Amino acid sequence: MMTRTRSAALHTTSLVVGAAVVVPIVFGILGGFKDNGQLFTNPFGLPDPWLPGNYLDALRSTAFWQQAANSVVIAVASTALVVGVGAMAAFIFARFAFPGREFLFTLFAIGLMFPFAVAILPLFVLLRGMNLLGNPLGVILPQVAFGLPITIVILRSFFRTIPAEVEESAVLDGCGPFRFFWRILLPMARPALGTVSVLAVVGSWNNYLLPLIVFNDSRWWTLPLGVQQFQSQYSADTARILAYVTLAMLPSLICYALAERQLIGGLTSGLGKG
Repeated sequence: MMTRTRSAALHTTSLVVGAAVVVPIVFGILGGFKDNGQLFTNPFGLPDPWLPGNYLDALRSTAFWQQAANSVVIAVASTALVVGVGAMAAFIFARFAFPGREFLFTLFAIGLMFPFAVAILPLFVLLRGMNLLGNPLGVILPQVAFGLPITIVILRSFFRTIPAEVEESAVLDGCGPFRFFWRILLPMARPALGTVSVLAVVGSWNNYLLPLIVFNDSRWWTLPLGVQQFQSQYSADTARILAYVTLAMLPSLICYALAERQLIGGLTSGLGKG
């Protein structure tokens, strides 16, 4: 009886959480196919008629594609750096013993406790002193720095699950540390690499505050900034705003949906055994 009650409570909680996530997304997608009159009279029903004009207007916008390209460049560069640097650091922390190793790893782990907003003022001063305001590197480098803690924690936990016998066999075959890392360890760590890559891409794509303080020139605006500007410009046209917001968040949703199984697998196999 207790097991059934616990199972029912778990399923109910899952349904509530799932509805809290899915309902706003579905509302935004369908709302983009309506006009403001339909949103007022039938906010949760299907569009009648379907009006694709809001989406087509956004897709015809040069500003939208410029902002999307900026978001892609920054997300790809940030992800490549954070995964590359994080993987090398995690390899050292996982497979080498040296004085102060756990202390240094703890410093990285402590970074998980500090949200980005806490450091926004000193970060702004630092970027201004380094002349990185208005420069994409002013967004990429801080994103890499704040993404390293979770990347190193996940990858280190996964690397430590690789049996030592694998490394010993590689060494006997004449494989050095770097070659072992590049040829053997990284291919075996694909689930964990997929996990940290998805987290980095989605985190960069949704970042609003950092591009806001770095970019004064609208030519470098990312999609979150474009959404804010679009919302201010068309504040009375809710349906048009919903269409623009849906298109802006669509790439991150697709990225997560395509990598969902690998994402969960990397988290469970890495953190669960760390």
